[in-house]
Amino acid sequence: MAASEQKQLEFKVPNLEGVEKPIKNVIFRVSRFDPDRDREPYYRDYEVPVYRFTTVLDGLLYIKYNLDPTLAVRYSCRMGVCGSCAMIVNGRERLACKTNVLSLNSNIVTVRPINNLPLIRDLVTDLRPFFEKHKKVMPYIIRDDIEARQDREFLQSPAELNEYMMLTDCIKCGLCYSACPTTATDALFLGPQALAQAYRYTIDSRDAGAALRFDVVDDPHGVWRCHFAGACSAACPKGVDPAFAIQQLKKLLLYKRNAMKSRKPAPESEKVREGTSVEEVLKSMPKEWPSPPAPK
Repeated sequence: MAASEQKQLEFKVPNLEGVEKPIKNVIFRVSRFDPDRDREPYYRDYEVPVYRFTTVLDGLLYIKYNLDPTLAVRYSCRMGVCGSCAMIVNGRERLACKTNVLSLNSNIVTVRPINNLPLIRDLVTDLRPFFEKHKKVMPYIIRDDIEARQDREFLQSPAELNEYMMLTDCIKCGLCYSACPTTATDALFLGPQALAQAYRYTIDSRDAGAALRFDVVDDPHGVWRCHFAGACSAACPKGVDPAFAIQQLKKLLLYKRNAMKSRKPAPESEKVREGTSVEEVLKSMPKEWPSPPAPK
């Protein structure tokens, strides 16, 4: 084929705005605390250049490598998998590595450690209370028919796996624990993460440890302390719904207590079932209900 007949290749020049040069500078307002020098945390401002794909974690590492090497921040995978970089960004629980700075639509990025856990230094909290509660609910398969060390698989159907699949995405970042209002007021409360994992293993078809976990969660500081605020589910970066799992766990406990017994329906509903229309039932109901007796 002649050179003149060869099809010309077209190369589109990529838009390099925000890639080679920063789009703007943003103020990072970072919570600082050194237990050897400070009585309480305080905020310090840093100016950070922001590119198109700069995350909050990128900004914090820019500060650590270029402006202030004393900044303490916990991180690992930088891919939203390990959960290490959980923190409060502009007032909301977020993973720093998954939060794009430009998506915040703010020239000031305020960063502080997550709530409800002891502060070690700067943005680093002590996760031991969190993991101790997680361990307390026995988050593993319990079998009473065979030895746990036996080299074999426990078969499970896709439908059985689907019952708890959503709860397996938990990365134990602690953001739900930070957002929970009950955890903020009750240090003994197990927390949404531990309770959700208790439900996850209890409904696993391969597990036989429900009775053992019920003894742990059926407690004044256990499942009954949850008031269904839903803040835990809203904070989860992986789409896990701890609030739903906790309500389902409550239902399992009620069935265990035989508290979910069937009750007779109201008389009006029985009339509807017999074929009477809803309109006729409403007409037959009194327009005014008798007032309660006055207190003596």
